[in-house]
Amino acid sequence: IYLNRSFFMLFKLNSINIICTYKNFSSIENIKLINTFFNKSIIRPMFNEIGIFVKELTSQGIDNNALDSMINFISSKDVNLYIDESSNYKNKKAINLKHEEFVNKVDLLIVFGGDGTLLNSARKYLKDQIPILGVNMGNVGFLTDISVDNFEIAIQGILDGKFKIEERNLVSAKFNENHLYGLNEVAIHSGAYAQLMRYRLNVNDKVVYEQRSDGLIIATPTGSTAYSLSAGGPIIHPSLDVWTILPMLPQSLSSRPFVISSDERVEVELFDGPSDIAKICVDGQDDIDVPYGAKITISKMEKTLKLVHPEDNDFFEACREKLGWSLNISNN
Repeated sequence: IYLNRSFFMLFKLNSINIICTYKNFSSIENIKLINTFFNKSIIRPMFNEIGIFVKELTSQGIDNNALDSMINFISSKDVNLYIDESSNYKNKKAINLKHEEFVNKVDLLIVFGGDGTLLNSARKYLKDQIPILGVNMGNVGFLTDISVDNFEIAIQGILDGKFKIEERNLVSAKFNENHLYGLNEVAIHSGAYAQLMRYRLNVNDKVVYEQRSDGLIIATPTGSTAYSLSAGGPIIHPSLDVWTILPMLPQSLSSRPFVISSDERVEVELFDGPSDIAKICVDGQDDIDVPYGAKITISKMEKTLKLVHPEDNDFFEACREKLGWSLNISNN
């Protein structure tokens, strides 16, 4: 297989360690193909070309001393560090590259910040399919799961091949000539506080309901611990390929969230509201106007976000830590 980016791959076949050289790690499909061919052998790409992505406003919520210390630690390893020249962040330990050269060079992107920073990096590099590793320098941090205190141990393990790659689905929304996508959720709302909009929800061309509410949230499993959680939605394990559909403050007392496969065809038809236009927002970004009468088609993106986690990453441990579950849990 000859693609664009070179790296070494170590895997085990019948207890024999084999090293192969390939040209590209950006396509997880290639790894799946190789993995299937060799009867689901253990595959461990070895990251050598590492990109750095830092929260744009480094003065807000970022400990620059801790950041410099972590980058110094990475640079002391047998790897090369790069920064996209479009970034405001600069560091003498990393080489500045033009955007096209950057995305063709790096085989791992390390993001320093919170979940919002990781979402920004995902939007910027989604089409390049670069695996992303998040270091939490923000608040909650479900996606950026490596802590500053545990950074050196976690990074060393990942560079030694002790990691796993998780693919997260994205949700797409199309209406008129617009195409939006998000990792967390699509939120359609009336655009006015405490005022209802009327809409109809269809799944696979069948009417689910027509109702009034402040809006509607279509959330991915990743988004189930974000805005959807605040609105009363369920927590969904990230391994599931589903969506949560959640009315926002519905007028009907019997209206409840429900979960469907993300392979279903979903359409939201907007009828009327407090003004001439409704609003649509993905992942907490800027609202975009949607005229009443429009039909919004919701579907799953073909591309996925590739997240790199330490080998011992545990979703339920993250829930306990981030959400305060069972703080006094025993070791028994």
